[in-house]
Amino acid sequence: MADPDLSSPLIHHQSSDQPEVVISIDDDESGLNLPAVDDPRVSRGFEFDHRNPYGFLSESEPPVLGPTTVDPFRNNTPGVCGLYEAIKIVICLPIALIRLVLFAASLAVGYLATKLALAGWKDKENPMPLWRCRIMWITRICTRCILFSFGYQWIRRKGKPARREIAPIVVSNHVSYIEPIFYFYELSPTIVASESHDSLPFVGTIIRAMQVIYVNRFSQTSRKNAVHEIKRKASCDRFPRLLLFPEGTTTNGKVLISFQLGAFIPGYPIQPVVVRYPHVHFDQSWGNISLLMLMFRMFTQFHNFMEVEYLPVIYPSEKQKQNAVRLSQKTSHAIATSLNVVQTSHSYADLMLLNRATELKLENPSNYMVEMARVESLFHVSSLEATRFLDTFVSMIPDSSGRVRLHDFLRGLKLKPCPLSKRIFEFIDVEKVGSITFKQFLFASGHVLTQPLFKQTCELAFSHCDADGDGYITIQELGDALKNTIPNLNKDEIQGMYHLLDDDQDQRISQNDLLSCLRRNPLLIAIFAPELAPT
Repeated sequence: MADPDLSSPLIHHQSSDQPEVVISIDDDESGLNLPAVDDPRVSRGFEFDHRNPYGFLSESEPPVLGPTTVDPFRNNTPGVCGLYEAIKIVICLPIALIRLVLFAASLAVGYLATKLALAGWKDKENPMPLWRCRIMWITRICTRCILFSFGYQWIRRKGKPARREIAPIVVSNHVSYIEPIFYFYELSPTIVASESHDSLPFVGTIIRAMQVIYVNRFSQTSRKNAVHEIKRKASCDRFPRLLLFPEGTTTNGKVLISFQLGAFIPGYPIQPVVVRYPHVHFDQSWGNISLLMLMFRMFTQFHNFMEVEYLPVIYPSEKQKQNAVRLSQKTSHAIATSLNVVQTSHSYADLMLLNRATELKLENPSNYMVEMARVESLFHVSSLEATRFLDTFVSMIPDSSGRVRLHDFLRGLKLKPCPLSKRIFEFIDVEKVGSITFKQFLFASGHVLTQPLFKQTCELAFSHCDADGDGYITIQELGDALKNTIPNLNKDEIQGMYHLLDDDQDQRISQNDLLSCLRRNPLLIAIFAPELAPT
C-alpha cells in the first residue's frame, strides 16, 4: 500500500464545477438555514466573507494538517516493567554500588585535573595552550571510566572521525546525556551549549575547559554571537573541532526532529555522526524520565549497548554554502537514512509545550505538541508565544483527548453564543466535528496574527471603540462598539470582556492594552470588525 501524503490536507476544497453548499446563520440565532445552491438570493461574492469571520483580513483559511501522532521525547521504559527487569536490578545492586564509587572517583579526579588545567588561564579567546590540553587528557580518561561505570564496557564504532582540517564541524543526533561524555573522550571538541550549563556543579567546570560557546536560545543577539563564534573557531585549525547537536534537545531516537541552523550557516564541510542505543528491556533515552532514575537504571544493567557511526563528510556546494537550510536538509537526510527513521517538524519548542502540559497536569500531554518548526515557519510564532496560546487553550478546559467544544471555547474567550462567535469556532474546527484541538487553535490564531492587515485593523478597532477620542476605552464605549457584532450583551458579559482586554488591569483600556491583548488572543479581532455587523 502506498504511504499516505502527510502534508496534504485532510479536507479538500470542492472544485469549481461541483455544487457548493452555503450555510447562513440567522441573526436571531434561531438556527441554521440551508438555501438552495441555485437560490438567486445567495451572492457568491459575499458568500465567503459570510462564512469566514476573518474575510476582512484575508480570504485565505488556515492550513488543514493532520494530528501529531508521534511523541519524539517519550522514553518507552520510564519505569521497571516485568519480572526479568526486577530480578536483574536486585542482582545488579551490589555491582551498582561499585559502579557508583567508580563514577564518583572518576568525576572527582577529572574535576581536579580540569581545575589544574584552567588555573591562571585568562586568555580564553584563543586556543588552550598545549600543556594545558595535555593535563585535560586526565579528564578524558576519567570520562571513559564514567562511561564504564554506566555500563558501557565497550562501544561499537563504525567508520572513523575525519581529520579536523577536513571537517571542522561534527553534528550528531542527541538521545541521552551519554553522547557528550563519549564525544569529550573521543574527540575533545568545542561544544555549543546552553548558558544554564555553566552553573552545573563539576560539569560546568569541565565544559568551560572545552572552550564552550554559550548560547541563550531565546535571545536573537545571543544566537547571532554564537554563529559568529562558530565561524571564528571553525576557521582556525588551532581550535578543537566543533561539536553540535542540531536537534537542540534529546529525543528517543525513533525519529529525527528539525535541525537548528547554527552548524550550517558557516558553510564548512560537516561530518555527521549517528549514535544508536540498541535495547530490549531498557530505553536509555533521556525523555520523560528523571536524571536520577535514568542513572539508576544504567547502573543496574549488566551492559548497556551503544553504537557510534561516523558518516562520510558532507562537502557543501557553492549554493549550499550560501543556503544553510539546504545544507541542513542534506545533513539531516544522511543521518535519518542511516538511522532508518523519518524526520519530523518537532523542535525544542514542542518539548516546552509538553513540559507545560505536564506541569498543568493535563491528560495525555503529548496531545499538545504541534511540530513547532512548521508553526514557526508558517506563522512566525515563537515558543514563548505558543506557550501562552497553550495557557489560553487550557483555560477552556479540554477533555481527556485534548479537545474543546463550543461552549467551553466561548467561555474561555468571554464570548456569548451568537452567529459571529459560532463562525469563529467553525473557522477553527477545520474537521467539522464540533470540537477543536490545540493544534487547530494555534494554527488559526497564528494565521490571523500574521495577516498583513492585522496590526492596522487592531488600531482601527481602537479608534472605532474610543468614541470620545481621549485615548482610552470605557466600559460604555466597549458595549456600544460590540452591540452590532455581539447583540444583547448584558452588563456582566461586557464587564468580563473589558477585564480581558484591560491587559495591565488598571481599569481602563489603552491602545497598548488592546494591541497586547489581541496579539495574545488574535481571534477576538473579528468582534471589532464593523464589516461583519448584521444588516
